[in-house]
Amino acid sequence: METLSTAFRDIAKQVMLISKSPAVITEENVYQQADKNITPFLDQMVGSLVLPGSGVDGLNNLEDLYSKAKTGKSCLLLLEHYSNMDLSLFCYLVERAGGKGREIADSVIAIAGMKLNEDNPIVSAWASAYTKIVIYPSRSIHGLGLDSKKNKEELTRSIAINRAAMKTLNDLKYKGRLVLLFPSGTRYRPWDPSSKKGVREMDSYVKSFDYMCLVSINGQVLHVNQGEMMDDPVTKDVVRLGVGPVLSCREFREKAKAEADADSLADTKQAVANSIMEELEKMHVVGEEIRKRYL
Repeated sequence: METLSTAFRDIAKQVMLISKSPAVITEENVYQQADKNITPFLDQMVGSLVLPGSGVDGLNNLEDLYSKAKTGKSCLLLLEHYSNMDLSLFCYLVERAGGKGREIADSVIAIAGMKLNEDNPIVSAWASAYTKIVIYPSRSIHGLGLDSKKNKEELTRSIAINRAAMKTLNDLKYKGRLVLLFPSGTRYRPWDPSSKKGVREMDSYVKSFDYMCLVSINGQVLHVNQGEMMDDPVTKDVVRLGVGPVLSCREFREKAKAEADADSLADTKQAVANSIMEELEKMHVVGEEIRKRYL
């Protein structure tokens, strides 16, 4: 089975030559506009892997959410996360779904962890095809002790990056954009069930937005492994996106917290994240039944 690095070696070389993706994240470059010179290469990669029958279910829900964004409402897209190609799959399939698909795909701003920029220059170059706001992930911050000068400096850096990222997010979220997040914060790894747990910080996002849609992903063209990202195996597959109905963030959050309040020891913030992941799992089960019709 080919890996990401072997299957797209030539594309990687071409992208590296033209990429302007920053190798180090600072508070000055957390907002990264899509590089349209890179996008065709990602589309070529995805197009070579998705099989006939791939597409979007619930496009009308996505168009409904986008319509709300265009009126000045803040809107979230919360996606399942199985591989580093999920954002590419979403944009590629939505853009080709008809209707306002192309316009919707162009409106997306992804919230991305800084690992995509700093760990591997090829992955960073590919990721530059999409507009994103880069954050310093909470799990990375929690791993920083204060027992050394280096760690203290890194903690200071993390605060500066996230402050700049949130300011940028607040400036853009009412301007007709759809903000895309992976609520698990990491790719699902079958050998680690905890990787499908929603991150607690999702409560803060839901609290500060007006509306949201959940999106399931069925079918995989890039498979996570226990090594480096570039060693992930690639395969061809039918991929279906399932977009759920537009939800009021306030109502969703209040319901999740009310159910958690029944247990005095419950973490209500985590309860919101858990509710998101539970709904996505239900959608995934339904989506797999739909996908089987195209196999």
